[in-house]
Amino acid sequence: MKRSYGGVDDSSRDNKIKYARTEPALKTRPVAVFKGDGNFPYFRQPTEIGSLSLDIKRNFHNDRSMLKHYVPPNDIHKVRFDLTKGYHNFIEKDETFKEYINDILKWINCNRDKFLLEEEKKKSVEEKNQIRNLHTDFVCWRGLLTKLLCTPFENREGWLIAVTLYQGTHYMCEFDTESRKRQKQEMSERQKEMAYWGWKFEQYVTADKSDGLPNTDEPVNNCEAFCTVVRSRLEKHSLLFSGEVDAIDLQAKEPCKYVEFKTTRQLDSYRQERNFIKFKLIKWWAQSFLVGIPTIICGYRDDGGVVRSLEKMETLKIPQRAKDERDGWDPVVCFNFLDKFLSHVKRTCTTDDSKTVYLLEWTPPGDITCSLQNPGSEFQFLPTWYTENG
Repeated sequence: MKRSYGGVDDSSRDNKIKYARTEPALKTRPVAVFKGDGNFPYFRQPTEIGSLSLDIKRNFHNDRSMLKHYVPPNDIHKVRFDLTKGYHNFIEKDETFKEYINDILKWINCNRDKFLLEEEKKKSVEEKNQIRNLHTDFVCWRGLLTKLLCTPFENREGWLIAVTLYQGTHYMCEFDTESRKRQKQEMSERQKEMAYWGWKFEQYVTADKSDGLPNTDEPVNNCEAFCTVVRSRLEKHSLLFSGEVDAIDLQAKEPCKYVEFKTTRQLDSYRQERNFIKFKLIKWWAQSFLVGIPTIICGYRDDGGVVRSLEKMETLKIPQRAKDERDGWDPVVCFNFLDKFLSHVKRTCTTDDSKTVYLLEWTPPGDITCSLQNPGSEFQFLPTWYTENG
């Protein structure tokens, strides 16, 4: 599942900047710089501390009501899932509406007690309600961290990340680049239908209840969502982030029973498989690894949008496939880079103020630059209902 971000008009950026290059640019190349000693940096096992649901109207619920259940087919090697079915009845969420990180903030407001230190828990209700410090270094969506992990090996798509330091926590929010906004506007009907295929695939293998069956006759909608909220730590950086979860497999033997669904074209040649490992698997691995999802169910489709077989992938074994390839990606590099990026943010974004926004920008394969935005810029994303009322 993917999440949308607010679009950015580059033409208006120049008059929004107080000054550029608040710190020396952070280099992303050569990749070997992030290899370090070759050992994986300390990354604490992600711990789920909550969840949230979004209904068909994108209304927030502090519960697990939208969690789907995985229903595997009788034979994963022999299926026929027509992903084109029902496309013209697709109930699509409004991509023009800017959600920022609002749903995470709503979850935080509903779960303030989870952030209290032991001595703070002894305070009166009134005193506890006044505490705004989360004792957490970073808050963001999982998708933002996924993009950062892939940055050392990304050569096509750049990114824009707005950062605000508020009450000791760096809140990070991704915005669409001008290039990405143009891609969305210029999508062909064929591209839109192929994007739908991923949502339809999920419908073929999920049910609303644990004892239910898939219903592929009802319209697909990508408005509803279930998200896990996790805590983790990368070296000296404490993290709170949330990511959408496709389903739960109650029959799974792993402690984390969440599963991720993906589709890709069937691989007919070595070149196709190499590109799949190099460009797709890194994103699949990063996305699931970050929140501790152990299993990815991949549906292999033909050009007509029909899935013929499924593969069950173990997230922890995916990097080995990249290691076996020439110029393959390296998870050690990915996480060392993320560690360096978070340290850079701490050094660069130092004004603790809810209305102060730093914009970090990257176009591959260049350096990451940072600029401080004027108050009221289009990149300001922390709402007053969060900063003033808690």
